[in-house]
Amino acid sequence: MTFLELIRHRQSVRAYSDRPVEKEKIERCLEAARLAPSACNSQPWRFIIVDDKELKDRIARETIGPVISFNHFSFKAPILVIAVLEPSNLTARFGNMRQKIQFNLLDLGIAAEHFCLQAAEDGLGTCMLGWFKEEPVKKILGIPRGKKVALIITLGYAETDEIRPKKRKSLKEIYGENEY
Repeated sequence: MTFLELIRHRQSVRAYSDRPVEKEKIERCLEAARLAPSACNSQPWRFIIVDDKELKDRIARETIGPVISFNHFSFKAPILVIAVLEPSNLTARFGNMRQKIQFNLLDLGIAAEHFCLQAAEDGLGTCMLGWFKEEPVKKILGIPRGKKVALIITLGYAETDEIRPKKRKSLKEIYGENEY
């Protein structure tokens, strides 16, 4: 498929089948993330693949709560991918201060989307979760103090092949020519 077809195909999957994910597909997703660009080539990310059922369920419990209960599907996903924000190199950190932009967050977002696009190309579904209790996740996985869990990505085969229509702003609403 073309790149735009791949983008149209990629969607947030919230219903997974029990079909196991092949190791070579996970490695291709990680390779796609590894090749993502980053400010000053700092590559400020580390991904933890969680496929052990007991461990995965412990982490999935941390994605729901009394107020946030819409992530129950994380229990059904065969794999949870924990995206850990790593420190940028010195040059990128200087750029962060100078430009007042957290380039490491942008970089990790690009790497995570590379991961998800590769998953889509390989017939897998993903959903990026931003709602979770970070401290318990860090404790469960032994993530050192000072590190930040930025995202949890669910990964697996979708229960259905249906591609939902995308509801997006029109082109006129998202850009200007030579002015705002």
